[in-house]
Amino acid sequence: MTSADVLIVGSGAAGLTAALNLADRFKVTVLAKGALNEGSTAWAQGGIAAVLEPGDTFDNHVEDTMVAGAGLNDREIVEFVVENAPAAIERLQKLGVPFAQEGNALHLTREGGHSHRRIVHVDDATGWAVQEALQRAAEAHPNITLVPDQVAIDLATSRHEERYSGAGNVWGVYAVDRKSEKVHLYTARATILATGGAGRTYLFSTAPRGATGDGIAMAWRAGARVSNMEMMQFHPTCLYNLEVKNFLITEAVRGEGGRLVNPQTGKRFMTYYDSERLELAPRDVVARAIDAEIKRYGLDYVHLDISHQPADFVRGHFPNIYDKLIGLGIDMTTQPIPVVPAQHYTCGGIIVDRDGRTDLPGLYAAGECTESGLHGANRLASNSLLECFVFGEAAAQHIAAHWEALPPVPPIRPWDESRVTDSDEEVVIKQNWTEIRRFMWNYVGIVRTTKRLERAQHRIKMLTAEVEDYYGHFRVTPDLIELRNLLQTADLIVRSALHRHESRGLHYTLDWPETLETPLDTVLVP
Repeated sequence: MTSADVLIVGSGAAGLTAALNLADRFKVTVLAKGALNEGSTAWAQGGIAAVLEPGDTFDNHVEDTMVAGAGLNDREIVEFVVENAPAAIERLQKLGVPFAQEGNALHLTREGGHSHRRIVHVDDATGWAVQEALQRAAEAHPNITLVPDQVAIDLATSRHEERYSGAGNVWGVYAVDRKSEKVHLYTARATILATGGAGRTYLFSTAPRGATGDGIAMAWRAGARVSNMEMMQFHPTCLYNLEVKNFLITEAVRGEGGRLVNPQTGKRFMTYYDSERLELAPRDVVARAIDAEIKRYGLDYVHLDISHQPADFVRGHFPNIYDKLIGLGIDMTTQPIPVVPAQHYTCGGIIVDRDGRTDLPGLYAAGECTESGLHGANRLASNSLLECFVFGEAAAQHIAAHWEALPPVPPIRPWDESRVTDSDEEVVIKQNWTEIRRFMWNYVGIVRTTKRLERAQHRIKMLTAEVEDYYGHFRVTPDLIELRNLLQTADLIVRSALHRHESRGLHYTLDWPETLETPLDTVLVP
């Protein structure tokens, strides 16, 4: 057993922000599922939204967020996050994040859904720069212990106490070490889940390999509510390439003038779907437009074309994307980019309050695994990293302010493997993983129907029985843990989608095409 004052599961923007805000007073252990920089933060290309120029206002940013979220957002939370954005940018600059400059000021770009230029960025690799800065600071702090290759299995709760208290507290996690293949118990008086989203529930996703909904599934099994899991964001422009999968073409390409074109007709088609905002419409609108164009004309992809801009401008703004595409034989300064929609962001998740608290005593959460009220029915571009910084700090501040109220950790039972054996059928995991991702893409994708959702639910029930039987008889492996969490997350997504009898934001169903007058969260209770 390894003990700390505070345990953080996840080593991305939310987790490391929390750790750095706690470490001056407390001993903090941060668990990473793989390498420390393998999470979604490092993959973020676009930037961070913040009101930093005189012509913009907090009210503008709030309204843009509410419009993108189709009114399902919690306005007080939106205001809280937006108002804390400039301070978050300032702290990142102090950590050494080299944001792009224009003269003596930060260069601000614009993305879909934003009424003003307010996106600070590091060219087209903002997430990587942020991850490096946070990780460098965490590695240098004597009170932070970073532990890679720890795959969390489940939360350690009151039911794992040697003498059951019935209080429902969370005391840490059980995790399997990828290298030793042994299960370790990590305990703490406070635990923060910063595990990212559930993108790998879908066949096509821009999310990294480890985005399997682990924190959401663990919190649900421990008794925490989740909300708005049907709101899965599909990024409109993922590179279509049979060799290179999951490469995102940032929304900033459209923000800097990129146009969507039907490769068969040669025509710019967003004029038919949103004649005012065109390519800068919110992501759900653009993704559905591309999906409709592909299905209507029988296309494999559409074109994203920025070749009308000066070549130096394109290379200067998008150096990483340019280099990647050149390596694939595509010169974006002279040629269009073939793109398709792909799952991109999990807008729903574990319900948290303004302090990052979940329903369970001692358990906090921050970032993409949560439903804080910020995103509503659709995340506004570049609000995601911002949410990580604001809620990572908020959770840390609440823990520090209420430390004396957090009880010490009681004796917790170690992991019991006395009644299981090694698996003799690993192929079952691979087969079920593939099946889940395929039927989620086909039945629970950009456009839904009740019949498709019910078909997905039927498959989930069958697979759940199979996977739980497998889990109960064999030693855990990282692949088995991820499969179990994928299946649990898929079930929550489908159940939430069946509950919502309207089309709102990211949830579009042919059976309920209208939007109800009053926006209501879909809340699932264990």
